[in-house]
Amino acid sequence: MYESSPMIPVRAYLRLLIDYLRPQKVRVALLAVLLLIVIALQLLNPQLIARFLDGAVAGASIGELLPFAVWFMIIAVTQQGLSVLATYLAEDVGWTATNQMRRDLAEHVMDLDMTFHKQHTPGELIERIDGDVTALSNFFSAFVIKVLANFVLIIGILLLLWRENVWVGLGLTVFSVVAMAAMLLTQAKAVPWWTAARAQRASFFGFLGEQLGGTEDTKSNGGVGYMMYRFTNTIRAWRPTEVRGRLGFSMLWGASIASYVIGTALVFWLGSVLFGRGDLTIGSVYLVFHYTEMTRHPMEQIRAQMEDFQKAGAGIARVEELFDRSSSLPNAGSSPVPSGPLSVEFEDVTFAYDDGDGHADRVLHNITCAIGAGRVVGVLGRSGSGKTTLARLLTRLYDPQEGVVRLGGIAAPEADVEDLRRHVGMVTQDVQLFRASVRDNLTFFDPSVSDEHLRAVIEELELTPWLDSLSEGLDTELGAGGGGLSAGQAQLLAFTRIFLKNPGLVILDEASSRLDPATEAMIERAVGKLLTNRTGFIIAHRLDTVTRADDILIIEDGHIIEYGPRAELVNDPDSHFSQLLATGMEEVLA
Repeated sequence: MYESSPMIPVRAYLRLLIDYLRPQKVRVALLAVLLLIVIALQLLNPQLIARFLDGAVAGASIGELLPFAVWFMIIAVTQQGLSVLATYLAEDVGWTATNQMRRDLAEHVMDLDMTFHKQHTPGELIERIDGDVTALSNFFSAFVIKVLANFVLIIGILLLLWRENVWVGLGLTVFSVVAMAAMLLTQAKAVPWWTAARAQRASFFGFLGEQLGGTEDTKSNGGVGYMMYRFTNTIRAWRPTEVRGRLGFSMLWGASIASYVIGTALVFWLGSVLFGRGDLTIGSVYLVFHYTEMTRHPMEQIRAQMEDFQKAGAGIARVEELFDRSSSLPNAGSSPVPSGPLSVEFEDVTFAYDDGDGHADRVLHNITCAIGAGRVVGVLGRSGSGKTTLARLLTRLYDPQEGVVRLGGIAAPEADVEDLRRHVGMVTQDVQLFRASVRDNLTFFDPSVSDEHLRAVIEELELTPWLDSLSEGLDTELGAGGGGLSAGQAQLLAFTRIFLKNPGLVILDEASSRLDPATEAMIERAVGKLLTNRTGFIIAHRLDTVTRADDILIIEDGHIIEYGPRAELVNDPDSHFSQLLATGMEEVLA
């Protein structure tokens, strides 16, 4: 069964057309002029042929007929040249508009909160941003040149047919209105089918992207069979929606064929009757037949575009739905986050992740603690105890359901999100790297950062040996996912990034857990430099990771069970931290 959805309102089409074509108003105006000229030339040439035929029947000389033939060829060549130019311009306008829409959608999605991103896979979002918008490219280009222009052409033809003969004009007008009404009704019926097909397509690509990203784990753990089972079921769910969408195309095709047969029969009957009565000349009969044939061509163009229009309707519905999604993180604050080391306060913070189904299990329970500016805190706890969640609250990837997080004395919602994140740097086990040079990966493609500054920072971090180990230094090109760097080298790159950012708060989330021995000494020196005159938040499983910490915070099941200066906790035999050090039971934290 397929559920129908309401027809996309016309204002949604018009809003997108206006919003994305307004910046190109000069080119759109030029396109409109070209189309009107092409339409006028298309309507003019049959008139020349009709006069040529009537002149030939009346016994006109070659000299009298030749100008009609010459002008016919000139107009035909001019029309084809202008048609090519108009098509090129329409495609350029369409792709410029849709590329801007992709940019706007990508920026909008990046601004949405992490709850949204947890509920939508990367593959699904790629299909939404690229696939749905690609379906609209024809809407902005071919729709204008092959639908709107052809509607104008049909109106022009009908006016000229009324000029030739009232009965011919009336008959072809009624026929055209009925044929177009049938196609529009079919289009309205098929839009919900295409919407369902595109939704299933996005779901499939979301699944595919997720599984390809985990190929190594899937193969090594024997999960290929199960993944193929899910793959097959997803394809099976997609197929009937695609078939139903194609059915809409078939209905349009059938309506087009039927209209052509009826139209041809109508013009032959009217032509024979009116010619027999002397109401039409042989040239006029040809003119009526030619104009009727001309209506078939734009009708066919419109029919062919209706399938893309169906896809555009589905794409517009999904694009509008994505634009309508808003972040659950309000960004109305304007209080500046102070420079320098930041104090951190968790005041009665409670947090739960939303799984999208209305269920949320608490991860943090009434967390309260204050970290002084410039202090380095080692955060210990089991996996799933809430350590990483604390870091996500500090970077404001989420907001707590209860309580408040303060940085430098400023409540997180009172600060601008971008300003807050400029003052917070975070390094995790998995470093995000791009298929680009080391330079671009260090600067996040900021051309204002000079090579001299980059080298000075690397030298200050004592990472020059690391840079020298790269084949082409800063120009070394990295593959997808950081191909060409070891895990340790990727961590060194991430530390350099943070140092360039110069934040007041540095969060290290198990950032040294994947380092190879060859880079251990370099990373230790880099961490020491990075934490100098900054507040540090070191999340760790291993006890030796927090030896540089001033304070220790131990969290268990979302509750703080211990927090205080590391030296005091070491000297207190009853503290949890002291007992962990004495027993060496690091597996308790695993």
